[in-house]
Amino acid sequence: MIFDTHAHYDDTQFDADRDELLNAMQEQGVEKIVNVSASYDSCRRVVDMVQNYPFMYAAVGIHPDEVGSLNEERFARMEELFRRDKVVAVGEIGLDYYWDNESHDIQKQWFIRQLDLARRLSLPVLIHSREAAADTMEIMKEYAAGLKGIIHCYSYSREMAREYVKMGFYIGVGGVVTFKNARKLKETVEEIPLTSIVLETDCPYLAPVPYRGKRNQSGYIRYVAEEIARIKGLCSEEVIAQTRENARDVYGV
Repeated sequence: MIFDTHAHYDDTQFDADRDELLNAMQEQGVEKIVNVSASYDSCRRVVDMVQNYPFMYAAVGIHPDEVGSLNEERFARMEELFRRDKVVAVGEIGLDYYWDNESHDIQKQWFIRQLDLARRLSLPVLIHSREAAADTMEIMKEYAAGLKGIIHCYSYSREMAREYVKMGFYIGVGGVVTFKNARKLKETVEEIPLTSIVLETDCPYLAPVPYRGKRNQSGYIRYVAEEIARIKGLCSEEVIAQTRENARDVYGV
């Protein structure tokens, strides 16, 4: 059974058929899903949503593109959500320099604050890093010691992946690995052990081939598992089974 470690089912792209789709997940071989917040407003939505589905869990955190909306009052309210049932991680958090070159200091500030929050709560972290490899690694080495978690939607070199694995983090692999131009990710998957990989969709984004460009959903993870299996010379069932155990370990479920 598949464990989708990173999804966004509160997204408006699922408004028309969310309940129908989620209720069919078991039939598609999906055992568990972690629904991940990104904006301040989405934090409560994802926590409320997972209460309605026994196979879903929540992660609460603010994406680096959204940290400009944070202040001390909002951060305190966000922290209160960790008292709710089925909240299993802090995320997604991190750095993203792709869109905005003016907010690096603000992103770093709230990234560190959320890492500290995870340490206080003894929870894993889901790390988003885009066009910010060096700064992310620097902060992780200084502030994430002793934490565990997932480097979400990994896009950097295999050498850096090895460093994260040494730190005790899992590498999140999704639909991008099926793209023809995903050379670095394919090299990373070949390099690191299967015991350090987890599967994710990031749905509704980044659907794998043959659904690239369409709305993603957790049932499509089997295509990701098949590509990882091809790269590593394994069967897809072995990939699904081991990544499921990895996900259970990181989330404690």
